[in-house]
Amino acid sequence: MMPHVSTPVPSAAAQVLPSPEVADAVRAGAPVVALESTLLAHGLPAPVGRSAADALEAAVRAHGAVPATVAVLDGAARIGLDAAGLDRVCAGGMAKLSARDLGVAAGLGIDGATTVAATAALAAAAGVTLFATGGLGGVHRRIGCGPEHRPGDARDSWDVSADLAALARLGVLVVCSGVKSILDVGATLEVLETHSVPVLGYGTDAFPGFYRRDSGFPAPWRVDTPAQAAAAWRAHRALGAVSGMVLAQPVPAEAELDAALHDRLLDEGLALVAAGDVRGKDVTPVLLEHFHTGSAGASLVTNLALVRGNAELAARVAVALAGGGK
Repeated sequence: MMPHVSTPVPSAAAQVLPSPEVADAVRAGAPVVALESTLLAHGLPAPVGRSAADALEAAVRAHGAVPATVAVLDGAARIGLDAAGLDRVCAGGMAKLSARDLGVAAGLGIDGATTVAATAALAAAAGVTLFATGGLGGVHRRIGCGPEHRPGDARDSWDVSADLAALARLGVLVVCSGVKSILDVGATLEVLETHSVPVLGYGTDAFPGFYRRDSGFPAPWRVDTPAQAAAAWRAHRALGAVSGMVLAQPVPAEAELDAALHDRLLDEGLALVAAGDVRGKDVTPVLLEHFHTGSAGASLVTNLALVRGNAELAARVAVALAGGGK
């Protein structure tokens, strides 16, 4: 489906427009948490996305912060959406916008849901430096059959998420549940290390794997309280770092996807993607949809649990950064 294109309005193009509530909070130094819209538009099936939007914003508010869901509407970047804006995001037909697409979307007056990279860029431009999501993008596995599913093939495909480049250059603290387990976790951690992006496990020594609590790789650092995460972030910025930071929280144990089911669905999904010659930004939605249908909805329960937990943690860290939390 082609994205909706409206008649561009030159005076409105390329604007970053915080909602009045978000703008007031940023000016006052109050806690604000950015939320991505691609999860709502493309990561969750309708009508779950719309109910999830309300639940995530409510979770942020319940822990003392202002939610700022980010999207591009009529070519203008909106940082904080009202109910009508959330309805538009979750209604279907939205373009999927990464950081590279923002200028084009603005110039053409396009509506679009923002990925991690695009959300981080727009949030930072609006003065919001804390961001909650589900799973971070990363280095993709090579798509093929049998042994070609092996990790470590970015040298062949160059399929590396723009999320990693965004974290390398944007001062945004991203709270997530690690990287999606459909990716090459080890290579992703190597890229983050190369770009001097600190990775902290929250309450864990193991780096989370989205649907699974342990990706099989250690977390380089561990913190156990929002205050410790806030202290690490403050010091990172005070020492002149320009990069962002990853705070990775495992999915709650009771919502973790069964290991055997996860591995079976991953193998099937990769084979499905290969057979359909699916490439680029279309790979992740296809794999996530296969997890949803193949698990009879169990993966959706996991996804909702982890993203809500991340929104709550991000709010607690935001409050700590504003001086009111532990």
